Amino acid sequence: MTAVEVIGANLDYLLLGSWPAGPLGGMALSVVIGLTAASLASLLGLAGGIVLTLGPPLLRRLVAISAALLRAIPVVMLIFWCYFLLPVLFAIDVPGTLTVIAALALIGGAFLTQAVHAGIAAIAAGQWQAGLSLGFSRWQTLRLIVLPQALRIMVPSFVNQWITLVKDTSLAYIVGVAELTFVASQVNNREQVYPLPVFAMMALLYWLWCSGLEWLGARWETRYAGVGRK
Repeated sequence: MTAVEVIGANLDYLLLGSWPAGPLGGMALSVVIGLTAASLASLLGLAGGIVLTLGPPLLRRLVAISAALLRAIPVVMLIFWCYFLLPVLFAIDVPGTLTVIAALALIGGAFLTQAVHAGIAAIAAGQWQAGLSLGFSRWQTLRLIVLPQALRIMVPSFVNQWITLVKDTSLAYIVGVAELTFVASQVNNREQVYPLPVFAMMALLYWLWCSGLEWLGARWETRYAGVGRK
């Protein structure tokens, strides 16, 4: 078989895994893991950044310490911790996919916590004063005036972190999750020919996904810049 024939014969498996006859895998599972982890990380980062800005001192310190600790832990190590620790904590069999999502969401959330906090801090103090002078509380000022402006500043940070999470989904193979890297390795081991085309195809799929996120981020920046000029 030629390299093109090898890719063509295994393309469905690379994209979907064993689905629909079996569980979802390949690129589709990587997308599910990446999108879910990115969504959770964004929510965690937004909540953490707000706590660092307006939370009580003790809670701010706990969030800051937790974020610093998570940022210092290698992603592989956190995946292993979640994989072996979550079933013990909840006394149930937690699927490997969920443990990977949890690990990526925690690390992504830790990085975005600092990004959100920095974005809020970048807004001029006069914006806070304007909101307070209108009778808003600090929370209302943050929600209605400061945060919408800060989010425009934070778009690149969010997109960069999402792209990082996309690449980190490839680490799910270490706990047996049949995402794209895992199934590409299976195809290579089964065919035992043309390893370069197989992994080049895998790289192409990751590149297309990351490029799509980069394009989306650029569109958002352009849209927000247009709003800011009006």
